[in-house]
Order: sequence, then structure tokens, then C-alpha cells
Amino acid sequence: MRITAQLKYSIIGLAVLTAGVTIFENVRTQEGEFDGSMVNKAGIVRGASQRLVKLEIHGQPSDELITKIDTHIDGLLNGSEELKLHKQKDKTFVDAMEKVDANWEVLKADVLEYRRDPSQKTQLIKDSETFFEDTDKAVQAAENITVAHIKEVGNTQLAFFIFDIAVLGFIFWLVLRTAKLLQTSIASVANSSSDIAATVEAQEQAVTEQTSSVTQTTSTIEDLGAASLQAAQKADTSADGAREALTLSETGSQAVENTVQEIEELQSKVGAIADQIMQLSEQTDQISIISNLVADVADQTNMLALNAAVEAARAGEQGKGFAVVAGEIRKLADQSRDSASKIGTLVEAIQSSINSTVMVTDEGTKTAKAGIETAKDTANVFNQIAEAINEVYNNSQQIAQTAKRQAVGVQQAVSAMNTINLGAKETVSAVSKVQDSTETLKTIAKELQVAI
Repeated sequence: MRITAQLKYSIIGLAVLTAGVTIFENVRTQEGEFDGSMVNKAGIVRGASQRLVKLEIHGQPSDELITKIDTHIDGLLNGSEELKLHKQKDKTFVDAMEKVDANWEVLKADVLEYRRDPSQKTQLIKDSETFFEDTDKAVQAAENITVAHIKEVGNTQLAFFIFDIAVLGFIFWLVLRTAKLLQTSIASVANSSSDIAATVEAQEQAVTEQTSSVTQTTSTIEDLGAASLQAAQKADTSADGAREALTLSETGSQAVENTVQEIEELQSKVGAIADQIMQLSEQTDQISIISNLVADVADQTNMLALNAAVEAARAGEQGKGFAVVAGEIRKLADQSRDSASKIGTLVEAIQSSINSTVMVTDEGTKTAKAGIETAKDTANVFNQIAEAINEVYNNSQQIAQTAKRQAVGVQQAVSAMNTINLGAKETVSAVSKVQDSTETLKTIAKELQVAI
């Protein structure tokens, strides 16, 4: 049973008991009044009978006093609202009053007889003494009833007092127990708050590292874009040289034998360039995959931050500071996702440039084949063709160097992505700890709710 329910029922019981005591006291007070009236009326009967006899002996008869005694005796036996008398059930008192009633009839007969014959004075006095003894016994019986009632009231009040003390002691024990539970729960809340503070600090550090990694990735991707543009320009220059070589080869039919070998070498180098460009294309695909992973991590981080904010809101006042941190984490996650989107856009641009380069390289290969077939017609302009092919070769070397720089840039991008991934994992771990601490706080809050 809950402590609040125990306290409630204890207080209700105490209130009911107090109300019962009050009602009991009122009833007993009324009964005490009736008991007092009973003793008083019995005494009146005793005293009035003696006064009646004295008046009769002195020649002062009083029928009014006789009527009064009749009324009081009847009220003591059968009860009377007018005299405030209950009909008594106590056997001793009833027997005494029945004897009083019987002897009263004898005494009344003696009074009437004395009025007719004063010589009956001795009998009148004797019967009055007997009646006095009977009424005295009735008075004592009434007094005994009153004393018994008083003792009963005292015992009942004592029992109620002991019960009140017991209930108050139980309530005091419940209060002490509740205070101890509150102290323990508050200590647990304080420890959980410390854990949350440490976790938030770790999250701040991880977010700082993520920001640095994102900056580095942005710089690397910008360099990669510039290198891709330069590669495209060099590829165009190579195409122009190849076209010039083809034009010159049309008139160099006499130099076919000498140029075939060079053209085949050109074809081989163009193929190597194509292979390198394909490798570059695969590497850009990997960059795109990493960019998507970064976006996914950012989305997961955003969801974790949102969940953390919700848990902080449930925690109330103690979770406000953490809610701010969770909001900042969500903003950084959004920035990471935007940066990943930009990286994806740049990768698509690089891929488009590479595809264009591949197409140009394919055209160069076709042109080389055509040069072999028409080399017989270019014999007289061999020197010019050699210069054009040399320029194509130089441009191809520049394309290769550019491709290497792109590879280095891609590697830097991968390293930066790994750093972002590591930071994201640390963020997830920190958020997990925050969730555990939040669950602890929730459990403690539930314990407090159950206890109070």
C-alpha cells in the first residue's frame, strides 16, 4: 500500500475515531444527566416521604406532596420525559424501586388511616422508617449505576486515548520512512545528473571534432573540383593535338612506316590514360558512397538528438540544459548532412568530367587507329606529326599527374570521412549514455511517485 494511502487512511481513522469519541461523550453526557436526575429524583422520593409524615403528624396534610411522590416513583420505574428519566434495566435498581412502590402504597394507606384515626401514629412512623430504608437502598442503587457508568466512560476514554497515541505513532513512523526514501532518491538523482553532465561534455568534444573534419572535407573537395577542371582542360588540349596529328597524317603518306610505331605507342598510352581515368571514376564512386554514409550518420545523429531532447523534456527542469545541448547536436547533424549533400553534388560533377574525359580518350584511340591506317599518306609530314603527338603525350602526362593529385585528394576525403564516422560513433555512444541516465532519472521519478 502506498505511503500516501496509509497516511490518508490513518488520518481518516483518527478523524472517525475522534468523531466517535465526541459522539460517545455527548451520549454519555446525556446519560450522565439522566443518571444524575435518577439519583436526584430517588432522593426526592426519600426526602418527600419523610416530610409528608412530619406534616401529617403536625396536622398539615398535603395531597400535593403525595401526588408528587406518586409521579416520581412512577417515573423512576417506567421513565418520564418530563422528569428526564429513562426506564432503567438494572435489576438491583428495579427491584429496589418495586419494593419502594409497594411500601409507598402501604405508607399512603397509613397516612389516610392516620387522618381518620390519629392513634395510628406509631404505625405511620414505623412504616415511614421502613419506607425510608427502602428509598435509601434505591438511592444507593441509583448511585451505583451512576458510578458504574462513570467508570465505563473513563475506561472507554482511556482506550480511545491509547488508540490515538498508536495511530499518531504510526503516522510519525510513516513520515520518517518517507523522509528516508526521499533522501535516497534525491541522492540518486544528483548522481545521475553528474553522469549527464559528463556525457554532455563528451558530446561537445565529439561535435567539435566533427566540425573540424567537415571543414577539412570541404577544403579537400574544393581542391578535387579544381583538379577535375584542370584535367578536363588538358583533355581538351590532348584532343586538339590528336586532331592536328590526324590532319597532318593525311598528307604524310610517305612517312607511314616511320610513324606507325609512334602511333601504336600513342594508342598504348591513351589506353593507360583510360585505365587511370576508370580507376579515378571508381574512386569517385567510393567518395559518393562515403558521402551517403555521412548523410545517413547525420540523419541517425539527428534522430538521436531529437530523442534526447524528448527525454530531456520529460525530465522537466533538470533536463533543460541537456535539451539545449541536444538542439545544438541536431543543428550540427543537419550541417553534416548538408555538407554530405554538397560533397555528393561535387562528386557528380567530377564523374561527369571523367565521363567526358573517357569519351575524349576513346576518340583519341579511334583517331590513333585511323592514323595507322592512313600513315602511308603522312610520310612527308612526319616531323610535324611527331611534334603534335609529343604535345599530346605531354598533355597526357599532365592528365596523369592531375589524376594522381585527385587520388590524393580522394584519400584525404576518405580520411576525413573516417574521422566524421568516428565522431558520429562517439556521439551515438554519448547519446546512449544520456539515454541510460535519463532512464535512471525516470525510474527514480517513478519511485518517488509511488512512494509519495
